[in-house]
Amino acid sequence: MKRFTTVALTALAPVSWGSTYAVATELLPPDRPLFTGAMRALPAGLLLVALSRALPKGAWWWKSAVLGTLNIGAFFPLLFLSAYRLPGGVAAVLGAAGPLFVVGLAALVLGERASLRTVLAAVAGAFGVSMVVLTAEARLDLVGVIAGVVSSASMAAGTVMVKRWGRPEGVGPLAVAGWQLTAGGLVIIPIAALVEGAPPALDGKAFLGYGYMMLINTGIAYWLWFRGIGQLSATSVTLLGPLSPLTAAVIGWAALGQALSPVQLVGMAIAFGATVAGQLFVARTAQPFSSTEKNDRNISMDLSDERVRR
Repeated sequence: MKRFTTVALTALAPVSWGSTYAVATELLPPDRPLFTGAMRALPAGLLLVALSRALPKGAWWWKSAVLGTLNIGAFFPLLFLSAYRLPGGVAAVLGAAGPLFVVGLAALVLGERASLRTVLAAVAGAFGVSMVVLTAEARLDLVGVIAGVVSSASMAAGTVMVKRWGRPEGVGPLAVAGWQLTAGGLVIIPIAALVEGAPPALDGKAFLGYGYMMLINTGIAYWLWFRGIGQLSATSVTLLGPLSPLTAAVIGWAALGQALSPVQLVGMAIAFGATVAGQLFVARTAQPFSSTEKNDRNISMDLSDERVRR
């Protein structure tokens, strides 16, 4: 039951991210992916740091910078660049490939050996998403495709390294999320100033959109995401990724008047079924300990042996 609750709360993060496409197109200034990434990350990060009242110490300064760059500083601009240069469907499919990157990296870095069924669930999820979002008119742009692939790889590497490094003792996921969002936002700001120039004029709709992105879509969502990574395997967390494009499709249908064809409905069923099946497969697979967990386990065993000797 505890695992189900953790998975459900973590799933709220990609569900929230599924609203990004609608908010960006309906409320935000066009052609400002870097400014949008900075506005989404830095204020949310500073707010979470203030709420947690905790700053990094020692090695966690550079670890936060690395994680913030992978999960935020590189991911956000590349994600928006991909979304601006590609049809939303193509960008979403490239994002849906993220679980496959995580499965491979988790095996190399964490020793999480995914079963064939888990890999097939990840492939089925990406295939279902492609049925939902791809259209015959979809065009490919080389820069957009590269940006989409690299953004997925960056987020995958960040997810795996968050699991690998864990959290400092006594520090919760709220602080860790705040450190990474702040670091990522600081990475984006100078690039945005160089590439896009001065910030655009913002109207009421833009303030509403950025406010939603900062608080709900980023602050709360990333707190839940990093909390989930701390309690679940990296593979389990990333297999929730298809919920983002599925949510985007549902919002497009419910709020923007976009029709859903029978093929899209079948694709949604496949992607959602693969997401659920993936969680079941991962839950049944005994995961090896990461190096940090092995150390903790060895210490625990040593203490137990010492008590026996005494």
